Amino acid sequence: MRLEVLAFAAGVWLLQRAAALPAPGVLAASALAAAAAWACVRLFGGGRAFPGVVGAAAALVIGWSWAAGHAHVRLADRLDPALEGRDLVVTGVVAGLPQPFERGVRFELYVERAEPAGAPPQSGVVRSARAPRRIVLAWYNGLTPEEFQAVAPVRAGERWAFPVRLRRPHGPVNPHGFDYEAWLLERGIGATGYVAASGEPQRLAAGVARPAYLVERLRERLREKFWDALPDHRYAGVVIALAIGDQRAIDPHDWQVFTRAGVNHLMSISGLHVTMVAGLAALAVHGLWRRSARLTLRVPARKAAAAAGFAAAFAYCLLAGFAIPAQRTLYMVGVAAAALWLDRVDSASRVLCAALALVLALDPWAVNSPGFWLSFGAVAAIFYAGAGAGPGARRGARWLLAWGRMQWAVTIGLAPLMVALFKQVSLVSPIANAIAIPAVSLVVTPLALAGALWPGDALARLAHWAFEWVMAALAPLAAAPAAVWQQHAPAPWAVALAIVGAGWLLAPRGAPARTLGLLLLAPLLAVRPAPLPPGAVRVEFLDVGQGLAAVVRTAGHALLYDAGPAYGADADAGERVVVPHLRGAGIAHLDALIVTHDDADHAGGAASVRRAVEVGRVHAPLSPDHAALAGARYRLPCHAGQRWTWDGVEFAFLHPSAASYADPWLKPNARSCVLRVATPHGAVLLAGDIEAREEAALLALGAALDARVLLVPHHGSRTSSTPAFVAAVAPEHAVFAVGYRNRFGHPAGEVVARYAGARHWRTDRDGAVTFTLSDAGLAVTAERERTRRYWRAETGGAGAGEARIIGAARREAAGRQR
Repeated sequence: MRLEVLAFAAGVWLLQRAAALPAPGVLAASALAAAAAWACVRLFGGGRAFPGVVGAAAALVIGWSWAAGHAHVRLADRLDPALEGRDLVVTGVVAGLPQPFERGVRFELYVERAEPAGAPPQSGVVRSARAPRRIVLAWYNGLTPEEFQAVAPVRAGERWAFPVRLRRPHGPVNPHGFDYEAWLLERGIGATGYVAASGEPQRLAAGVARPAYLVERLRERLREKFWDALPDHRYAGVVIALAIGDQRAIDPHDWQVFTRAGVNHLMSISGLHVTMVAGLAALAVHGLWRRSARLTLRVPARKAAAAAGFAAAFAYCLLAGFAIPAQRTLYMVGVAAAALWLDRVDSASRVLCAALALVLALDPWAVNSPGFWLSFGAVAAIFYAGAGAGPGARRGARWLLAWGRMQWAVTIGLAPLMVALFKQVSLVSPIANAIAIPAVSLVVTPLALAGALWPGDALARLAHWAFEWVMAALAPLAAAPAAVWQQHAPAPWAVALAIVGAGWLLAPRGAPARTLGLLLLAPLLAVRPAPLPPGAVRVEFLDVGQGLAAVVRTAGHALLYDAGPAYGADADAGERVVVPHLRGAGIAHLDALIVTHDDADHAGGAASVRRAVEVGRVHAPLSPDHAALAGARYRLPCHAGQRWTWDGVEFAFLHPSAASYADPWLKPNARSCVLRVATPHGAVLLAGDIEAREEAALLALGAALDARVLLVPHHGSRTSSTPAFVAAVAPEHAVFAVGYRNRFGHPAGEVVARYAGARHWRTDRDGAVTFTLSDAGLAVTAERERTRRYWRAETGGAGAGEARIIGAARREAAGRQR
């Protein structure tokens, strides 16, 4: 059974790595054949080895087919491409907690009807055109989060008619980046969009009496109760997250503290909290039930406790909005309770495998979530490490030894996964969790739940006060310089070897030479990616939406050319895209940061990059008090004539002129830093946002403009890429750094036509694009093609509004690690 479950899981995982889905006919035939083979093995195979292998192979195909069938159904519920950008009127029910952001609110809508704008009322349903059942809308109504709390213009469970413009799910695709499209797919979101100004939203019903909507309405009232009880309290968002699972109000700075301390899994309704609530309920019922002989004769106390634990976990998951990570834990608790009721608790590994099968049967996309791997990995490590534990000495000492053994097992067992998934491991995590787990799980969370259900504000404030003490202990640990080990993305073989090494370290007593497991862990940390040879250069144009960020690397140096756009007051491409990419690439130090000019789509992420990565010097035509330059030790404006050489690669600024800084009326675009990177194998020209006038001035350089790769000026705007400039550069490859369906219409069609002699690359269509010039020639890699997945549309990218959702999704995924 265990081998077959693992094979089923492997089949599900393989399908999620597929670039395309199998045809329905092939899917049906393979599923039927595998099911027949598996049934024959179960009926006639006995305990022989060959039937066991056949059964495992059949289970693998069944898992693959099961996931593929679910994927076909889910993809069929996506927005019809013909409806993208069209004015529609959708009628539906607000299906979750509305989330206020800067000057607007975002919410999920369950679509009941969708019609073209201007159609007569009740004229029909656009379901035949694949209007999805569930969408995410942003309503830019001008309200700040504080004003939203006072007014609440839209509430959970209300039925509305909205004029909208929708688009298919899209997200940036970068090396080591967060897969937003997969996140939307798992949650059944078929489109994203915004409330359009072409009509007036209408509230059709103040409430819809369905169980799911009533639960969401209850959660919303509890959130408002916390808002009223904890005004201007620093950690109110944490208390709300622990009580009802809404993490959006947690301050980004606090998330950094939690991540560095390794306790971010505690700041949401994760598996630990669901298990804790189930355990407390089971303990209470068990203690009371066994006092009654009558009840005990009817149902054993252990079974009654198991049922109570599952019921409590189910209620807590409802309060958390039935979030997917909480669902996974609920299924695991349910399997354990069912095994106890059926008297089948003969092996912890069997119970764990049964939970694994149930989770993947109900949610085949779970394997795409880090939380899935960390949840099952943590439980498996605890069971494995405790398998050979002795009875110990006294009871108190035995409890402390068990607690220490569990922390050791989780820390060592999850270290390879943490490095592979997040490229970092908190070194202070064992100490921080030893403090935070009992405090948050046994004190803060029960107080938060009691504060949600009990009248008055006292318990909510007590929960906040208790958490202040927790933060007082965590903050110094997180601030330690060596609190976190960060590194490059390891090779898959090194991760597999490290998992074996962790298992050897955690082996039961009696296993020989357990410390040799450290040798198997060493490649995970020590083996670095092969460096570029001298004279070679690699330029990576990252997919940041409507903006620009490019990483330039030589054999021993790295440079960042712009840092992407700011998505809002607390989100930018520097934090969301650039820093994860630098970490995954093993770049802990930038020798130079170039901010080409003072536009938010180029400079918006610079401050975040400088906070996360050590920067040698900053080149920028910005005022000294600009946020991107704050605290920079070595900064200087870029101007023509500046040159330097790294590892046989020549760098030269071609624009602006030094004299241009004397003109206070010059537009930011006209002062963009233009950088030429020249190697023996060809050149790359990074043209920033220069326009026709600046291009004309550069023509005087003649052959110095020649480049094999050109970053098309100003994202392909009509104001740039004059025919003379294009002819002078004569690129083989033209890169358009643009966002999907951006409001500027970049790139302009006539500009694209001027680059007819070059191969075109677009970050919205191709994801991040990487060029490597070396002795082997010019190699090009498009990330969307390199990592093809069946759920990704042919084009990608995200605008500012959608990027805010991506940031929240990343925090949710990082917060629910175990």
